[in-house]
Amino acid sequence: MTILKAENISKQYRLGTIGTGTLSHDLNRFWHRVCGKEDPYLKVGAVNDRSSKSTTDYVWALRDINFEVKEGEVLGIIGKNGAGKSTLLKILSRVTSPTTGVIKTKGRIASLLEVGTGFHPELTGRENIYLNGAILGMTRSEITVKLDEIIDFSGCEMYIDTPVKRYSSGMRVRLAFAVAAHLEPDILVVDEVLAVGDAEFQKKAIGKMQDISKGEGRTVLFVSHNMAAVKSLCSRGIVLEKGATVFNGDTDEAVDFYLNQTKEKSNSYQASEENYNTNFVKSVEVITSNKGFQEFNRDFKVRIEVYCNSEIEAAAVSYQIIDNENRPLIHELVLSSEQEFGKKKGNYILTSEISNLKLYEGEYRLNVFFADNFTKNTYERLFEICHFEIINSFKRPYYWQKGSAIYKENKTCWVISKTNE
Repeated sequence: MTILKAENISKQYRLGTIGTGTLSHDLNRFWHRVCGKEDPYLKVGAVNDRSSKSTTDYVWALRDINFEVKEGEVLGIIGKNGAGKSTLLKILSRVTSPTTGVIKTKGRIASLLEVGTGFHPELTGRENIYLNGAILGMTRSEITVKLDEIIDFSGCEMYIDTPVKRYSSGMRVRLAFAVAAHLEPDILVVDEVLAVGDAEFQKKAIGKMQDISKGEGRTVLFVSHNMAAVKSLCSRGIVLEKGATVFNGDTDEAVDFYLNQTKEKSNSYQASEENYNTNFVKSVEVITSNKGFQEFNRDFKVRIEVYCNSEIEAAAVSYQIIDNENRPLIHELVLSSEQEFGKKKGNYILTSEISNLKLYEGEYRLNVFFADNFTKNTYERLFEICHFEIINSFKRPYYWQKGSAIYKENKTCWVISKTNE
């Protein structure tokens, strides 16, 4: 039985403003509506391509999205950052309404779109459980029956009577997921919030979603950049690109389609020169051992240039090496307390060297992060950049099946220099 159906869903925004932005546009839309005519601004609008400069004030975040979800199905929604995934989930959750099209659903929808969605920071964790349950249409007695199970699953029992504003982001997402998953929604909508939790909680959350869909017959809509989680959890997948559906079908085929579409073949990244009023990652380069190829058991370097427009209390730069399923295999981090950088305005070049990198043959990319470890302010998150390939050119033997073992040896060395630019 079909429990959710999206018919010709489109969402249009005006860049830089809320609403249409001008009284004349509002009056123009009102007059056309009174006369029974089409909204004149639906005839214009740029494609949702975040990397290009728009030639119009309007942009289509989504355009003509159509799909159906059956009861008990887990649908994975994947795509690049800015492809329209979160906008689609907000429409499905009725956080915002579509510009055109209609959503048909049966039953209650619980959504987890951002950390602590729907939580009141001044209320305690316990009070927020009752608040969220009431929003979902449950009675107090129904929530009380599930209360102990929710608290136990969240792992926040010690702080359950503490105001949520004092929770860490990980604790908030634990409690928010526990509430959304246990208050018996017919449709559970989950955005990329599980990335905030630790590995143990992510495993528990994915197990709970599997129980909800397979054991309890409920429906889950799941957005994630973790392709391994999408493959293990979802029964079907759709791929969004620039606000449009470009694939709808089997999960494995959807993941393969997405990865083939998004593979970054360049081994370097260069930012535009529009960010000099903030702190940002200026460039990233993978320095391989053999002309674009990284030989097994050879030294591996990553060069990251960051620009600091202001003093950073505790600068932190890190990178992950990820495989073709976007699984982080290696995560290297440098703090300004270990190597001084970020205290003064200017460019800093950070070079990381891993001695004798041992990864099995295949294709890899980087995720790069730049943040203040004291304030927890993240200046830059770069995903799936700097493609490189591991080869075993010297035919050194290794005794594992391809895809079954990943490891590295020796320590990573960071070298930092400041330029005058």
